[in-house]
Amino acid sequence: MMELNRNYGVENELTVGNIQHEFWPLDEIDPKKAKFPCCVIWTPLPVVSWLAPFIGHVGICREDGTIIDFSGSNLVNIDDFAFGSVSRYIQLDRKQCCFPPNLAGHTCKCRYKHAEYGSAITWDDAIQSAIRNFEHKSYNLFTCNCHSFVANCLNRICYDGSMSWNMIDVAALVLFKGTWVDGFSVLRSFLPFMVVLCLGVFMVGWPFMIGLFSFSLLLIGWFLLGTYCFKNLLEC
Repeated sequence: MMELNRNYGVENELTVGNIQHEFWPLDEIDPKKAKFPCCVIWTPLPVVSWLAPFIGHVGICREDGTIIDFSGSNLVNIDDFAFGSVSRYIQLDRKQCCFPPNLAGHTCKCRYKHAEYGSAITWDDAIQSAIRNFEHKSYNLFTCNCHSFVANCLNRICYDGSMSWNMIDVAALVLFKGTWVDGFSVLRSFLPFMVVLCLGVFMVGWPFMIGLFSFSLLLIGWFLLGTYCFKNLLEC
């Protein structure tokens, strides 16, 4: 009987290990077909990005590369990225995720918090859970937006061992680690801002630049305060 239990334990351990560590191979990233497997993606927003080019619209992609993004109240787009084609992306490593088949199968250090939040057994399962959660939420650029949706997905997979993903983390991830699709994407992201800046300085003078800089600081300040000081403001 002891030998039987020992064999069952070894077999169960191997099964859990296979679930956690064996993944289907991903297809290549293909910007022409808008396929970005397991990526967080970014594109500039009309008007807003013209004034603050570091702000944009983000989404997350399934394992097959299909783009998913939260772009309006009760609206989660599937394979129809709002506001244009992808400009920047970062592919995430599924090995940095926690996909527990049960409570004992968690590889992260916050198994109880992860289970209570809503864990997932696959990458796509996490995205589908987030879709069900956000398809009944009201969109607000300042409190509940596309960054909130992506952060929710990353928390469901406890990416990089963290259950604290938020708007600022998602924005910083793409801003500092993202890869540009091509040179035109860089141009499309910054040219409108440079045109607005030059026209403003030419027509109004240096006060326009000061006003534009102040606008950016106010936006950054709002999201920083809402994320780290008054967390209930940005709960989504």
